[in-house]
Amino acid sequence: MSKTSDQHAQMHSGAGFIAALDQSGGSTPKALGLYGVDSNDYDTEDEMFGEIQKMRERIILADDFSGKKVIGAILFERTMHESIDGKKVPDYLWENCNVVPFLKIDKGLEDEAHGVQLMKPMPDLDATLQTAAKAGIYGTKERSVINTADAEGIEKVVAQQFEVARQVIAAGLVPIIEPEVNIHSDTKAEAEELLKAAIQKHLDTLADGDDVMLKLTIPNVAGLYDDLADHARVVRVVALSGGYSTDEACEKLAKNSKMIASFSRALTEGLQRAMTDAEFNAALGANIDKIYRASI
Repeated sequence: MSKTSDQHAQMHSGAGFIAALDQSGGSTPKALGLYGVDSNDYDTEDEMFGEIQKMRERIILADDFSGKKVIGAILFERTMHESIDGKKVPDYLWENCNVVPFLKIDKGLEDEAHGVQLMKPMPDLDATLQTAAKAGIYGTKERSVINTADAEGIEKVVAQQFEVARQVIAAGLVPIIEPEVNIHSDTKAEAEELLKAAIQKHLDTLADGDDVMLKLTIPNVAGLYDDLADHARVVRVVALSGGYSTDEACEKLAKNSKMIASFSRALTEGLQRAMTDAEFNAALGANIDKIYRASI
C-alpha cells in the first residue's frame, strides 16, 4: 500500500485517538499558562509560538506518543513548517511515530449570529492546501461553534463546513468537519439532534470517494452519532473534549462506542514545563492511556 492508503486504513480502523496539537494564536497563551509558561516569559508572538513549539516537541518525543495509541495528530499551520531532529514535523510524525498528520485550516470564528459562530473567510485556502499536500499532510480540521438550538444557524454552519470540505477533498486531502456544540449550551441536546439531521442531509450529497471525518462534541444521548459513523462517506467520527476534564471527557466518550477521542486540553492536563522528562513522560503517558482506553 502507498503511504496515503496506509494512513487511510489507520484513520478508518486503527485503535487509538487523535491528538489535537493545534493551539492557535488565540488559545496559545492559555495553553502555555496551564503548562507553566507565563506571559512574562515571552515578548513577541514569535517567542510565544516558540514556547508552544517546545511543548509540542516534548509531547511528540515522549515514548508513549506513538501509533500504538495515538493514530493521528492535528497541527497548527506554523508547526507544519517546524522541524524535529532535522525532519519536518509531518514527516517526523509519520516516519518516526506512525502518527497521521492533519492540519488546522480555519482562521477563527465570526461573531455569533442565529446562535452559531461561522468560520471566518479563508482567502488563501487553495494555496494552503497545496502546501499541505506537498508536506505530507493527510487531512485538515476546520472548526465552527453552535451555542443554541437554532435550526437556521445550524444549517448555515453545516453548509459552510461541507463547502470547505469539498475544497479540501478537491486538493486530495480528507477534511475533519468540526461543528462544535458548546457544552454549556442550555439547549445542547436539542442542538445535537438538529446537527445530526443537517450533517446526515449533507453527507448524502457527497459523491462516491469524497470521504470526510466528523469531529463532534460528545453528545448528551450516548450513541446519537452512530448512524453518522456508519455512513459510507464517513472515515471516522472523533470527539472533542470541549472543556470537560480528562476524566469526565473519557467517562462520557466511553459510552459512545463509535467515536474516538480528538482531545487537546484534556491530553495536556497536568503537564508542566518544570517537570523532569521522567515526570513529564509519566504524566503524559497516563493521559494517553486514559484517552486510549476510552477510545477503544
